[in-house]
Amino acid sequence: MIRLSVTLGAVVWAAQAGAVTCEKLTHEDKRYTICEVDAASEDLRLFLNDENGDLLGHFSSVNEALAPDGKRLAFAMNAGMYHDDRSPVGHFVEDGEEQMRVIPNAGPGNFGLLPNGVFCIRDGRADVFETLDYIERVPECRFATQSGPMLVIDGELHPRFLTDSTSRYIRNGVGTNAEGTRAVFAISEDYVTFHEFGRVFRDALDTPNALFLDGNISRMYDRANNRSDIGFSLGPIVGVVENIPAN
Repeated sequence: MIRLSVTLGAVVWAAQAGAVTCEKLTHEDKRYTICEVDAASEDLRLFLNDENGDLLGHFSSVNEALAPDGKRLAFAMNAGMYHDDRSPVGHFVEDGEEQMRVIPNAGPGNFGLLPNGVFCIRDGRADVFETLDYIERVPECRFATQSGPMLVIDGELHPRFLTDSTSRYIRNGVGTNAEGTRAVFAISEDYVTFHEFGRVFRDALDTPNALFLDGNISRMYDRANNRSDIGFSLGPIVGVVENIPAN
């Protein structure tokens, strides 16, 4: 189960699916859905294009691509910012192949609100790295996606977040523990500021490093609870893959 250290909120619903645990959480009067993955044992991947190079873009398309191998999604969400053509704004690695280089410099929009970061999936672990730390370490990621801003950096909120901000959106992100064994994904069910969203990862989810994935277009897929948010095509998607049960 998800290990929550909540003092100002309460878990109101929880469900266990074999590959992922999802819970509803109220923290400081804001509602979230939290899904935790055991990164040491589960099949966590990033998706962008199919084997023909065509954009997947939807959770249903990912399921269609997985089906011939007897696989399906247990959980998924959008996994990083993208251009109008759905190509990643920042660094992106899919199944060991780099499709977009690391962007180390500041730029427009939330992505350029430095420090930003990279979510890296390796054999037996997953980690959120601040971008310059990622460049220095050069981890061998099977999958990686760069986004920004960082929400939590070594246990501290992003230094440019404002407690009195009026910028509120539905937001989603991911946090990891120091050992790389827990990957905790969150999507807000209410409009939240960056400061509020970061506090969930720092105070309730106990993840010393967490990364903002996107806002406004944020969507989630949760098979166990029959959730599959719809909308325009997405760019990168992160998902937990499981076997389709035999009839």
